[in-house]
Amino acid sequence: MEPLRFYIDEIRFFERDVVLRLPFRFGAATVRACPQVYVQARIRFADGSTSIGCAAEMMIPKWFDKNPALSNEENFQQLRDALIAARTAYRSDDSPKTAWQHFTSHYRALLVAGAQSGLNPLVASYGSALLDRALFDALCLKLNCSFAVGMSTNLAGIDLRGCGLSDDLLDFDMVRFLSLHEPRVKIAARHTVGLADVIHEADVPRDAPDDGLPCSLEAAIARYGHDHFKLKLCGSTEADLARLTAINSVTQGCATLITLDGNEQYPDAAAFADFFRRLTSTPALAPLVAKTVFVEQPIHRDQAVQQDVSALAREIPLLIDESDATLDAFVQAKSLGYTGVSSKSCKGFYKSVVNAARCAQWNAQAASDGARYFLSGEDLTMQAGIGLQQDLALVGWLGLTHVERNGHHYVNGLMAAPTVEQQGLLSAHASLYEQSFDATRLHIEGGKISMQSLDCVGFATGEPGAHISWDAMRSNY
Repeated sequence: MEPLRFYIDEIRFFERDVVLRLPFRFGAATVRACPQVYVQARIRFADGSTSIGCAAEMMIPKWFDKNPALSNEENFQQLRDALIAARTAYRSDDSPKTAWQHFTSHYRALLVAGAQSGLNPLVASYGSALLDRALFDALCLKLNCSFAVGMSTNLAGIDLRGCGLSDDLLDFDMVRFLSLHEPRVKIAARHTVGLADVIHEADVPRDAPDDGLPCSLEAAIARYGHDHFKLKLCGSTEADLARLTAINSVTQGCATLITLDGNEQYPDAAAFADFFRRLTSTPALAPLVAKTVFVEQPIHRDQAVQQDVSALAREIPLLIDESDATLDAFVQAKSLGYTGVSSKSCKGFYKSVVNAARCAQWNAQAASDGARYFLSGEDLTMQAGIGLQQDLALVGWLGLTHVERNGHHYVNGLMAAPTVEQQGLLSAHASLYEQSFDATRLHIEGGKISMQSLDCVGFATGEPGAHISWDAMRSNY
């Protein structure tokens, strides 16, 4: 399939407030509510025909920029500024481009402009991450093909030559790499245990929501059948060991895979190494340690890719997440001992593809130290609807066997959306969603998510507009 070039006629933003049924704490931040942004993009082809695509993403405070001096509202405005900057840049194109060229021609300029406005690279990339998904959705809808088919046939026109953004892959056969992928039909939901989460059902407070949904780890396992877990660390060794012991008492009999998330809580590699030494020398936690496959971003982003972690990485694979702020960050991290990187839709799906290609190239080179490089799906906040569907389509096409997936636990499904939108999505994706406790929500059975319905036209949308109730949201920028 030949990549199509197109103009961008219009980009619109809409917002919907999402209230969490349970507070989620990571690091020093606790989130109880935040906006979800929707993007609608109309593209035009040489023959004058048009196509409209969409995307959606939560605007999580205190992840993109963890500066404690900023309020949540200021974090939200940062992301809005990034969206507006990306729209201005992408709409400035006066010649038709492929989807990949629309991304690459503005990548560096948006980072520079963001820095001049006080936006770090994670924030500055947020706008293009959503626009790129909406544009690719419109492109797939135009050609009546699915995301998987569009990616495997390089409909986006991904070409690393000449763009100057991934020179380490200039000799890599990207077209062949893309063609070898086939979408998975099921994936394990890796359940995140946040720092404010109740572990035992007996400890659920009286003021917990009485909505029929789980309020404890124990109850979540009973309802969803989870056997993959992601455990958040707070950076205090005694507190973390005590909490992991409590979690282990619940997961020991069902866990098959565990990851730890340091959430940038350790100042340097030595501090985390001290914690890890204590963890691995605690006999009661041996079952948990045996099932732990990697640790995510234990060191603060300011130091994470400044220190060699090779010695620690020989004991446990380390993954970068917040430090994966630019397209070349994984290359830099690899030289310091990191072997993993996160796939996160809010950082851009092209970045996931490029980093997956790096893993394939580095693993094919059979590193003498035996290291295996890997990509992992790390996106806690995805909500039922377009954002969830697009992220699942991406990680499914990449071939990942599990993904961090927890919006169903902290948010009451699609309760924030009008009934007509909920019913439309349920009808279009009957195996992905279920109707329960008065809302359409993600369906998880035996710890697994069925993704068969995502083999539909568009970027996991199925049709223009994808059942979204645009007129029920605010649009003020």
